[in-house]
Amino acid sequence: MIDNMEKEKTTPSLNREGRGGSPVGGSALVSIIMGSTSDLPVMEKAMKFLDEMEVPFEVNALSAHRTPEAVEQFAKGAAARGIKVIIAGAGMAAALPGVIAASTTLPVIGVPIKGSVLDGVDALYSILQMPPGIPVATVAINGAMNAAILACQIMSLYDEALAQKMAAYKSGLGKKIEKANADLAQLDYKFKV
Repeated sequence: MIDNMEKEKTTPSLNREGRGGSPVGGSALVSIIMGSTSDLPVMEKAMKFLDEMEVPFEVNALSAHRTPEAVEQFAKGAAARGIKVIIAGAGMAAALPGVIAASTTLPVIGVPIKGSVLDGVDALYSILQMPPGIPVATVAINGAMNAAILACQIMSLYDEALAQKMAAYKSGLGKKIEKANADLAQLDYKFKV
């Protein structure tokens, strides 16, 4: 685990109260990592979903290129700290998810983040193109919410309460579409049949 002094210098931790650790106490089950805090608007979608599902999580900024030793130390110690799934967001060269996956046996979900030049396709390819033995599950560009959903589905395999929450969430998705179709049926146009 990264010692506190080094962590303060290289891996600022964030949560809704603006301080490190889990807001509800206890240990985090999901670790959300981003290359820099400029990725926060995208990664907050994952935080919001985990918060709604009442899954304890932690958030840190780590850079595969600027703080490589801290990334390796984090990845190697994550399982021992109780982390079950890692969500790693990165843009441009997007090495962060793969570097983390190289140093842990935990599932790593990569979130390619849209950059200013190639619209995130560069990050998408960087995360997708992992060599055999170092898999990174990859969601869509800026797909942090789907990363959180996937993390919850993975943990639902051994957590019945979370499995029930996920089933209710998925059921709610269908109800939204049913309501949307009912609303569309009420639209009144001369040639609508």
